[in-house]
Amino acid sequence: MKILINDGLSHEGIDALRKANFEVFDLKIPQDELPAHIAEYDAIVVRSATKVNAAIIDAGKNLKVVVRGGVGVDNIDVKYAEGKGVKVFNTPTASSASVAELALAHIFALARFIPDANITMRAGLWEKKKYAKGIEVGGKTLGILGLGRIGRELAKRAVALGMKVIAFDPYVVSVDIPVTLMSKEDLLANSHFISLHMPKDPAGYVIGEPEIAKMKDGAFIINCARGGVMDEKAVLIALNSGKLAGAGVDVFEQEPSDHIAFMSHPKVSVTPHIGANTEEAQERVGAEVAKVLIEFFKKA
Repeated sequence: MKILINDGLSHEGIDALRKANFEVFDLKIPQDELPAHIAEYDAIVVRSATKVNAAIIDAGKNLKVVVRGGVGVDNIDVKYAEGKGVKVFNTPTASSASVAELALAHIFALARFIPDANITMRAGLWEKKKYAKGIEVGGKTLGILGLGRIGRELAKRAVALGMKVIAFDPYVVSVDIPVTLMSKEDLLANSHFISLHMPKDPAGYVIGEPEIAKMKDGAFIINCARGGVMDEKAVLIALNSGKLAGAGVDVFEQEPSDHIAFMSHPKVSVTPHIGANTEEAQERVGAEVAKVLIEFFKKA
């Protein structure tokens, strides 16, 4: 079996696949060239960069399986693939802790003005008074929208910090961690910090202008979920008006993002979609990808 690794994979994952006697090709074939090459492979492994669309699936005459090394599968046309008999898998557990910790990092950064203070100090300024009104996260209420694996990992860490954690998830009716479930409207009205951990909603933004209007004045919003879950333009307006005190963002509606007014805002903490980019997560992703492929072809 020939496997194409198109967006990179840890050495541990590649070694595991080769030990299982797969032919592994660790390449980076450009998106527009993939249809011309995919026919020779039985499987393709992607991360966020490669889009596995209908053109690639149609050209993949030997393609049997697509594996996304990560949680979401927004970059894969799952319905079309499975309609053509191509199975699609992801690695939902591998990066949960890393993404949760990045969300928490943005919370700390915003609470203490770290992004802006870093910029002004690098410019040779000593603006101690400007950053005199930081806040502690202990005792504050964290609202988590989406209580899947990442949301739960964030909740456990926030509770350990002394935060009150509330959550909304339309698919969760009970929890075994100290989190209070409530409606989305009640969560918006009662949270000091809101962290998004939900997939895109085809009907519209999870957080847009109507939702922001329901939030506490001076609340903070964190998005380490998916680009397009949050309306960046509405958030920017709310930051400028003072309705929102800050935003921590790792994922964007367009990537790479060119929304400079948003990314450079003094009340915004930004990272370039690095939620899963830790050594530990990459090792787990590689191991999970290898396990998925080995088990799939064992049964095939």
